[in-house]
Amino acid sequence: MAVWFVTGASRGLGAEITRAALASGHCVVAAARDPRSVHAAFPDAGERLLPVALDVTDAAQVQAAVDAGVEAFGRIDVLVNNAGRGLLGAVEEASDAEVRAVYDTNVFGVLTVTRAVLSVLRAQRSGHVVNLSSVGGFVSSAGWGVYTSTKFAVEGFSEAMALELAPLGIGVTLVEPGYFRTDFLDSSSLHRVTTAIEDYADGPAGTMRTTAEQVNHGQPGDPVKAGPAIVSTIDSGRAPLRLQLGSDCVASVEAKLSAVRSELDAWREVAVSTDHDDVATAAR
Repeated sequence: MAVWFVTGASRGLGAEITRAALASGHCVVAAARDPRSVHAAFPDAGERLLPVALDVTDAAQVQAAVDAGVEAFGRIDVLVNNAGRGLLGAVEEASDAEVRAVYDTNVFGVLTVTRAVLSVLRAQRSGHVVNLSSVGGFVSSAGWGVYTSTKFAVEGFSEAMALELAPLGIGVTLVEPGYFRTDFLDSSSLHRVTTAIEDYADGPAGTMRTTAEQVNHGQPGDPVKAGPAIVSTIDSGRAPLRLQLGSDCVASVEAKLSAVRSELDAWREVAVSTDHDDVATAAR
């Protein structure tokens, strides 16, 4: 039995991860802006579930939630940073305030929660950090530039954390879901830029506005399957740095890997030509 700390636990993938962790016999500190929504989602969970109020942008509330989890269960073994915020629109269309709001939740919020929980994991010399990234953390796309940039940031510091924390007995996994049939594309999670620039209307960024509406609640990924997949992977003791979820994610990642390899090969001569002469001579 382990103790999981899950943010955004009342709905979507967060709820399914919470459900799967409970079904596997774990205890869960289920964090949400309104803990009553957690009670409503899991009315029969019993004492193995601790709903806590958490706004990831509020450092004091984050620390209080972590302290409550440790007081209730004595430890935390797995942190799942799931809470997130979306923004749809061309990069140029996004105002400074809109960009900062997404970063406050998806980047600074994740860092705030992670710092608070890592002090517990380091003291234990054990644990695992699971950061919910996205296929967009590996492959960006028109209309999602600001959102995917936050996931690229999460990928970057998670890679570094994996190296930094391994000697302390702590693992790190990035989960990269494709399109899943959750409420992420609903207005409760997804925000749209308030100012649209006409030049983008007929291009890929403008088209994405319509596409997002059309695919909402028709996405290929099944969150009911994703929750157990994530929990079982972490429980296996051999979780990877990156866990892709969904056939659409796998296809997108494979396509990017191929494109990057092709581009690298095409421009290799230019790339290596910028070394100092002594480096080039030594390499030969």
